[in-house]
Amino acid sequence: MSKTTPGTRADEKPAAPPPGEDDLGAAGSQLSTAPAETAVPGSFGGRRAPGAAGWLAWTGRETVGWVRWFWRQLTSMRVALLLLFLLSLGAIPGSLIPQTGSDAMKVEAFRQAHTTLGPVYDRLGLFHVYSSVWFSAIYILLFVSLIGCIVPRTWQFTGQLRSRPPGAPKRLTRLPAYATWRTSAAPEEVREAALRTLRQRRFRAHLSGDAVAAEKGYLREAGNLLFHIALIVMLIAFAWGQLFKTEGNKLIVEGDGFANTLTQYDDFKSGNLFDDDDLVPFSFTLKKFTGTYEPSGPNKGTPRTYQADIDYSVGADGKERHRTVKVNEPLEIDDAKVYLVSHGYAPTVTVRDGKGRVVYRQAVPLLPLDPNVTSQGAIKVMDGYRNAQGKSEQLGFAAFFVPTFAGAGKGTMFSQFPALQFPVLSLGAYHGDLGVDAGTPQNIYQLDTKNPKLKPFKDAKGNILKSRLLPGETLTLPGGAGSITFDKDIKEWAGFQIVQQPGTGWALTGAVAAIFGLAGSLFIQRRRVWVRAVAGADGVTVVEVAGLGRSESAKLPEEIGALAALVHDKAPTQPDAGSDPERSAATPVPAEGAEKK
Repeated sequence: MSKTTPGTRADEKPAAPPPGEDDLGAAGSQLSTAPAETAVPGSFGGRRAPGAAGWLAWTGRETVGWVRWFWRQLTSMRVALLLLFLLSLGAIPGSLIPQTGSDAMKVEAFRQAHTTLGPVYDRLGLFHVYSSVWFSAIYILLFVSLIGCIVPRTWQFTGQLRSRPPGAPKRLTRLPAYATWRTSAAPEEVREAALRTLRQRRFRAHLSGDAVAAEKGYLREAGNLLFHIALIVMLIAFAWGQLFKTEGNKLIVEGDGFANTLTQYDDFKSGNLFDDDDLVPFSFTLKKFTGTYEPSGPNKGTPRTYQADIDYSVGADGKERHRTVKVNEPLEIDDAKVYLVSHGYAPTVTVRDGKGRVVYRQAVPLLPLDPNVTSQGAIKVMDGYRNAQGKSEQLGFAAFFVPTFAGAGKGTMFSQFPALQFPVLSLGAYHGDLGVDAGTPQNIYQLDTKNPKLKPFKDAKGNILKSRLLPGETLTLPGGAGSITFDKDIKEWAGFQIVQQPGTGWALTGAVAAIFGLAGSLFIQRRRVWVRAVAGADGVTVVEVAGLGRSESAKLPEEIGALAALVHDKAPTQPDAGSDPERSAATPVPAEGAEKK
């Protein structure tokens, strides 16, 4: 048995095929559906005929030619990768610069702090990157590029699946992996044995003339197409989610409820195509918030239990159900998800006027300032209060709350632990006009002490009336103005973020499909194999086995060697005259790169 391993070195020119013989022809074609690269064109119109008609015809041909060239460039893999890189690069300022869609107050603060950069960022659209013209243009071009790349390649790949592997080239010795031997078996027997062997190894194989043609590795191109289709699915899902998404926050005190309508949100933002009717109809009530913390050690104060027990119902007449919402374990209702994002305390206070009549009793949520839930806020009595002279007024109290007070003389008014171990409420009292009726928006957690119509209560020394209260204690306002009591009922509140973003399931499916498709296109090799068996001049059958892959791979010669060995077992080498039959029969089938003996 002999073997030929042709090939040229890098410094040699390949020998030209003899006259009448082609190179690889159809055998080396269509191993990939990637479009051929096109060079920068010259003139598409050719020679221009004289006159206006000639100029119009030349202009039309030139225009069509440039449009076709631009389309080929847009749908090339190089441009698609460039657009994908530009898209990721354009998302960087959207992460570093405050965006109007997520936090308009930060954007305004940035403009005021950076009087030079602010107008520049405005003109460049950097405060609304994801809805800017340039980002949308990159997004749309990438979308068009992927579709323009996939459609023709899918059509071509479908045609390849329906067709048979091409016949063997005339000169198998020109292929990168090649083996040959002589056998006493008839050519028909060798071809039948090769056909069965190739089909057993999951090749698509058929008889073509004097050879068996086989092909394998179609999943490589299928994976490539799957990867591109998955990218399109992800782009559509992300765009759909951004256009129809909603995101809002709601602070709820224990015992209070929430219905998923716009008026119930503390703050709300949505996509450009959102409609009020798109909100998922549901409601829930916060029954109890539970938080436990590490009592000692280096992790002292770290939450151990952080959960909210809620009762919820879907629709107007939905059955009430119970659910515990934890961090990263949201309540899911259709496309809406309810996340637990924050927690704090809501001390209950009772305000009475000078006649002892209760004018205000409510659990007032205060906002935490640190991990130990040191909290501050405002208590605003806007209706029903009359001062000692019987005149209608409004009351305001600047509130500062600590769940665990270190004690008087042991430091500042800051909490030492997040749990309710030694709660203290500090109050500063004001009266007059809170300014809430002026039509100007104001923070419900702050008092506008600069308002000239809001005056502080004074103590006996002429200072602003302030007091630290323990649960059950009362601060009496001077001049018979009434009192405020820190009740023993201290409630907790939970902050929820309600997110509704359609298309997340499709985005996840696209991401998983893209991973599988990319793995298939990287690790599966498309290759073709031919086994030719013909009778030689002396009547002895000459068997040739050769293979061709889309790209160079060390596994191709190994596979050709293994296939040749299987065929050789059924059509063994015929010993040459005067040679040792046993030695010749035991001669292995060499693969490419083996040393000649």
